Amino acid sequence: MKRGLSALLALLFLAAGTAFAADIRVAHVDSKLVFDKYRKTSEAQAEYDRKLALWEQEANVKQKEVANLRERIEQQSLMLSPEKRKELEAELELKETELREFVNRIYGEDGELVKENAKISAPIIKEIRRVVNEVALQEGYDMVLDRSSGAVLFWKNENDLTERVIEVLNGGK
Repeated sequence: MKRGLSALLALLFLAAGTAFAADIRVAHVDSKLVFDKYRKTSEAQAEYDRKLALWEQEANVKQKEVANLRERIEQQSLMLSPEKRKELEAELELKETELREFVNRIYGEDGELVKENAKISAPIIKEIRRVVNEVALQEGYDMVLDRSSGAVLFWKNENDLTERVIEVLNGGK
């Protein structure tokens, strides 16, 4: 008897869910494609690349300083007094520490590179979400799924808002 009641309740929930689902309009968008085709993304990428190039130049200068000092110590090793050798080795150690700290500060897990990427991409992502919401509401959709997440296995092209979102973002109608 308990089993029959459970089956009846499950059937009722399934029927109610199916009726409810029939009223929901679902669209989909490829957020990666939208991000890549949005003109402000390429502008932001150019700004990011400029900063990255400056950091790489600075890292290269520091690496050259370390390499030159190491080479100097090796080449002059026989001619250096113990005091001068100790002084140069201390300077080398300091330069190596500065290089490691710089690399960690810029390229580390919570480094400037990660922060700069977040700073530049956050407004773009916010704008994309705003436009997705706007387009979905204008076109009468209740829900929009993101295909780029890999969770959507099938979609109808007529429910694809990707190109419409790109058009709105890039100043089209």
